[in-house]
Amino acid sequence: MDGNGRWAEQRQMPRIFGHRQGVETVRAVVKECRALGIPHLTLYAFSSENWGRPAAEVAALMELLGLFLAQELETLIAEDIRLRVIGNTALLPAEVRQVLDDTIARTACNSRLVLTLALSYGARDEILRATRQLAAEVEQGKLATAEIDERRFSEALDTAGLPDPDLLIRTSGEMRISNFLLWQLAYAELYFTDVLWPDFTADQLHLALKDFAARQRRFGLTAQQSDSAS
Repeated sequence: MDGNGRWAEQRQMPRIFGHRQGVETVRAVVKECRALGIPHLTLYAFSSENWGRPAAEVAALMELLGLFLAQELETLIAEDIRLRVIGNTALLPAEVRQVLDDTIARTACNSRLVLTLALSYGARDEILRATRQLAAEVEQGKLATAEIDERRFSEALDTAGLPDPDLLIRTSGEMRISNFLLWQLAYAELYFTDVLWPDFTADQLHLALKDFAARQRRFGLTAQQSDSAS
């Protein structure tokens, strides 16, 4: 969800105004995904690298996150939306973690849409944490190295239990993955748009989905093999 700061700067406003407008876009996109029957939506809300931003901006983002969670809890429950989180959440402020944990617990039985927030998340960090966990299990005799395959490694990642993404949407004209779901995006379709996140509407989402629907996903096979499999 890129471009909040630039959206505000273009309007000669503080960057936090862009982040606030970005929250409105989150609400609209989540609502539209639920209406379309999309079962999983993951939002890259705050990266592990974002901690390096100016302290005032980070503090404002954390406050905005806590406020968003508190305001949206009843909506998540009413709309049958389950909240999950990936990332090193131990680094989040205690008050934000408390609201986050409460929201996750109270929406745990919801099933219409699984909304996953990537918070304090970096794919390299995730992979390193998973590797250390598996190495510790080997050292303790709980796991044999021969048992570490793609399935077992995936189960050690933050996204355990979630399907790999089908589509990655990157806004604001940046054409890179930026340390997001490096393992899980192996066969995802990538869609880049110049639209800044605060201007990303339901119509923009439909354009991305239309583009995705026109692609042929071969997963390493030939076109003929893919056609016969489908």
